[in-house]
Amino acid sequence: MPGSLSTALRVVGTSLFAVAVLGGILAAYVTGYQFIHTEKHYLSFGLYGAILGLHLFIQSLFAFLEHRRMRGEGRPVRLGRSVALCIAAYQEDPDYLKKCLRSVKRIAFPDLKVVMVVDGNGPDDTYMLDIFQDVMGSERSGSYVWRSNFHARGEGETEAGLREGLTRVQALVRDTTYSCILQKWGGKREVMYTAFRALGDSVDYIQVCDSDTVLDPACTAEMLRILEADPRVGGVGGDVQILNKYDSWLSFLSSVRYWMAFNVERACQSYFGCVQCISGPLGMYRNALLQQFLEDWYHQTFLGSKCSFGDDRHLTNRVLSLGYQTKYTARSKCLTETPTRYLRWLNQQTRWSKSYFREWLYNALWFHKHHLWMTYESVVTGFFPFFLIATVIQLFYRGRIWNILLFLLTVQLVGVIKATYACFLRGNAEMIFMSLYALLYMSSLLPAKIFAIATINKSGWGTSGRRTLVVNFVGLLPVSVWVAVLLGGLAYTAYSQDLFSDTEVAFLVSGAILYACYWLALFTLYLAIVARRCGKRRERCGLAFAEV
Repeated sequence: MPGSLSTALRVVGTSLFAVAVLGGILAAYVTGYQFIHTEKHYLSFGLYGAILGLHLFIQSLFAFLEHRRMRGEGRPVRLGRSVALCIAAYQEDPDYLKKCLRSVKRIAFPDLKVVMVVDGNGPDDTYMLDIFQDVMGSERSGSYVWRSNFHARGEGETEAGLREGLTRVQALVRDTTYSCILQKWGGKREVMYTAFRALGDSVDYIQVCDSDTVLDPACTAEMLRILEADPRVGGVGGDVQILNKYDSWLSFLSSVRYWMAFNVERACQSYFGCVQCISGPLGMYRNALLQQFLEDWYHQTFLGSKCSFGDDRHLTNRVLSLGYQTKYTARSKCLTETPTRYLRWLNQQTRWSKSYFREWLYNALWFHKHHLWMTYESVVTGFFPFFLIATVIQLFYRGRIWNILLFLLTVQLVGVIKATYACFLRGNAEMIFMSLYALLYMSSLLPAKIFAIATINKSGWGTSGRRTLVVNFVGLLPVSVWVAVLLGGLAYTAYSQDLFSDTEVAFLVSGAILYACYWLALFTLYLAIVARRCGKRRERCGLAFAEV
């Protein structure tokens, strides 16, 4: 069969499959078909709930199978391969940067080349160069303060000076084991581009890392093992955990959410070779592929505007667009910083949601090149927030008080089931608190996703540097509107509802007691297990390699 015809058939087939999946879910949602229910439908179980439950079961099953496969991977690594580690830095907290660089020096991989590019070349940025020289040493390291970058000329920079700078940057990166470059501000993608462009084809693989990340000594070898084992794999990511886990309740909940995202969701995607985002703190790519799409990746546009966020997700998508697989390995680990304050966390999640929806559209162009699971999961996860929002609004404005309470109970029940499975898979009782993350999702992430779509072309890093934290209250706008909508719906339902029947009163009292008991139990466990550890710096890191 000719290649063009085969491709056309796969495009048509995956498109029809996507439509069928979405149509099936939509039909189940709209019809509200119920398998079983009590009198007057106080309790019921329907087709839509069965579909979501089956999805969670299948996802968990394949994640388990992928972890079992990971445990069996023990092939020796070909040490003759060359690897460069690229670190992107921007106004980093000095303590985090020192931890990052110390962990880099402990990586168990011979002749690892390290390139750190700082987004900024002013007096306020030179402290990062001083830290680099102090930690990495002067014997095998070099540095250069560049007035320009590859795409913007610095103030007062001549054409000859620009050419000289380009030459010096490339020579420094290729000829020096540890190199640090300070360049004109241009955003994270500009920083990454400088490292990738300067390296050229001088190495076989490129590993990426953020400047707030602490790397496990075996991380490089473990990711290289995956790439060397299968030439069809173009990129691989590792297990990203939280460095400042016990700094606040928010960072703790983020830590259990991170574990779930990587070790269940991405582990399942890895089983089918279609991990949709290799995270910036820990990832590795075949350099030959990266150099092929480097210019297209940098010059990405969306709706006529140049893209300046979602760099890592688009890098992954570029690999997938060439037909190569992307994988995840829990054997490669790192710790990274996460926001401890609500507003900064909300801005981060909004930025990530923007890149998710934008990259979803790009990713859909290559469904036909990969396993049908990528098509199926993209449809389910891409449209789920909209189904959930529609459900919430309908219940709060057209339901009864019991319907709202039952919905809240169901949300937490699903959270408890997922958390229990995570406890089993990880072997850590702390994962039971994953069920608490459902409250953050419902109250903050849902409106943040809608706001992200509305402001999808707004550029910028999205969060401030960690050396000086800037408070941005814009993210509170969608959350405030969402809360007002819910409270208004609750008041409307309470006002317009008829008198309660005896049966409904019994369900309401029982449900309220059950819901209160859940929160009391989880809050008590949180105080006993987690709260007493928060703020104690010696307990911030749960992995041995964090002691750097």
